[in-house]
Amino acid sequence: MADLKQLARQIFHETLAAIDIPATMQRKLRRQGTRIVCGEKTFDLKDFEKIRVVAVGKAAHAMVEGLVFALAPFVGFEGAVAAPSLPKKAVPGLKYFAAGHPMPNEGSWKAAGTILALLRKCDAKTLVIFLLSGGGSSLMDLPLDAKQTLEDLQQLHTTLVTCGASIDEINTVRKHLSAVKGGRLAAAAPEATKITLAVSDVPVGKESALASGPTLPDPTTVADAKRIIKEYSLRNKFSPGLQKWLNDEKMPETPKAGDGAFRKSYFSLTLGMDDLLHPAHRAAERLGFVTCCDNSTDDWPVGRAAESLLSQLEELRVMHRGRRVALIADGEVSSPVRGNGVGGRNSAFVLACVEKIAGEKVAVLSAGTDGIDGNSSGAGAVANGETLDRAKEAGLDPGDFLERSDAFTFFSKLGDAILTGPTGNNLRDLRILLADP
Repeated sequence: MADLKQLARQIFHETLAAIDIPATMQRKLRRQGTRIVCGEKTFDLKDFEKIRVVAVGKAAHAMVEGLVFALAPFVGFEGAVAAPSLPKKAVPGLKYFAAGHPMPNEGSWKAAGTILALLRKCDAKTLVIFLLSGGGSSLMDLPLDAKQTLEDLQQLHTTLVTCGASIDEINTVRKHLSAVKGGRLAAAAPEATKITLAVSDVPVGKESALASGPTLPDPTTVADAKRIIKEYSLRNKFSPGLQKWLNDEKMPETPKAGDGAFRKSYFSLTLGMDDLLHPAHRAAERLGFVTCCDNSTDDWPVGRAAESLLSQLEELRVMHRGRRVALIADGEVSSPVRGNGVGGRNSAFVLACVEKIAGEKVAVLSAGTDGIDGNSSGAGAVANGETLDRAKEAGLDPGDFLERSDAFTFFSKLGDAILTGPTGNNLRDLRILLADP
């Protein structure tokens, strides 16, 4: 069983190595003389007097690096970058902000203000290149109501992520309270030509959820936001300033499809779900596992997701008797914060599996491709059929740690936390379930 646990780690690390953002951007964004080829679209640099770059997300630095290579020989531009850390090497013309994740900080606030000011100066002769990746919802934010403070914004963020709402519901509210989400960055530069390149950690068809959709039409409405606020009894948990703004009925609608802001706006997926599942699938098969992929549990509660994926793993075992089997899943599970512990949805998912796989020839790994799981320093965790017995010997109760949202501490004590450090990527979370015959 220890072998399965190590193999799960190997599949995860091989998958990370296969996801190279700069190299992928060079394949998908090409320079041909004065022309830039992006998918089926071609843009001629001679048509523009200015190029502006806005990079937001956990993969921002890697995406900027890829953009610089793709546009070589170097094309001068100005812009702003909001990422969890500052770059090892700055690109001339770009302003960098060490922004907050998972909680917006002063850097997130200043980045949003700088980006809006930059975009409002763009005209029909400006090409704006947006580089978006996961984490953007907290790494760049500013309230629509100028009277609100950073503390108000942080209170809103905490309220939303702890209320039990789905990520789609959380994003719906965020979009309608923010000056930069839900298409409002595109609306800030309506005359400019805009290209959005995305490293997406959201399902296909839900691209407007990435970083809360700052450059895309918003399919949700004010009515949706109000319904969610009421359903989860959120209003009285917001700051007094935000409550007053809502009471004054000042919530405007977000830009929709057909709005002039999107007339010269283009979206291209640089890396997405398939780019994560395919290398993981290949890595598992190379190790001799009969492998299947699943994305049906996206946004499910951790307990329900654990039951479903373990059930699918057992079905694979039955179908392929005598063979090692693997189930690869991606997406985000829902794990509301209930205590003051350390961890995130990935380590919580694995912890929810510990008692279910006890004594079985099974290993379960769940980790974020960004290398960060919630408020912990880890990417996730791994467990096998021996984990429960080892925990009991160490005096650790899985249920207690799960209830206190302290999954990372649990696995750290057992040496089973996944530690990669920030990877500069952020496709999706990856879950790897392995079983011996």
